[in-house]
Amino acid sequence: MIEIGIDEAGRGPVIGPLVVCSVALPKDDVKLLIEAGVKDSKDLTAKKREEIRKWFLQNCEQRGWSYALIPCHPSRIDIAVYDKGLNRLETELFAESINELDFNSNSEVSIICDACDVDEQRFSRRISQLIKGWPWNNSAINSYHKADENYPIVGMASILAKQARDEAIKSIEKQIGFPIGSGYPSDSKTIDAVRKMIDEKPHDDLRWSWATVKRIWDEKYESEMPSRLVSSGGQTTLF
Repeated sequence: MIEIGIDEAGRGPVIGPLVVCSVALPKDDVKLLIEAGVKDSKDLTAKKREEIRKWFLQNCEQRGWSYALIPCHPSRIDIAVYDKGLNRLETELFAESINELDFNSNSEVSIICDACDVDEQRFSRRISQLIKGWPWNNSAINSYHKADENYPIVGMASILAKQARDEAIKSIEKQIGFPIGSGYPSDSKTIDAVRKMIDEKPHDDLRWSWATVKRIWDEKYESEMPSRLVSSGGQTTLF
């Protein structure tokens, strides 16, 4: 049996991408995750997460484990907020990550998702509708709240997603030339960064649909803040 775990990092921040990760490995190998100290990423230090990430990548080469990272840029997040909402966006991202995995879908597969919807079954159903070739033989998809805490395979996905988001934040800081903190609106360093990242229009790495960005825009300007839209050609445009 193949076990797949999926989780995300960065749903709430006002800066940077949301990252979804899926991992796939034989169910018999899940015990190795436990032995390596895999937990929900929030329960591990940055140093420990990086140690586990490197260990996991080595096993991808040696044992044929697979993973897929799907970074979601703030522009796509904003468009989803204006349209169908974050929960529907995450079902798309979860399905995209599954579709990118490298494994034999003819095997019996158990997919475990960290539920982003209050309705766990609805979250599973919406994801399954977007998985290529689903339903697979003798396979199942289930979503649970706090799956990252209760299932090591989902905890592993949370670690990879968290590390990928942290790397993206470092890249943004390098580009703009000043620290942005955690990216969460409750972080004073992040709020200072947002103020610096709003010029004639908000920076591309800000989530324009967040109330924090609009509030700071209104502090600086009397004009209406631009918004992100999708034109008929599928391109992101401003108004």
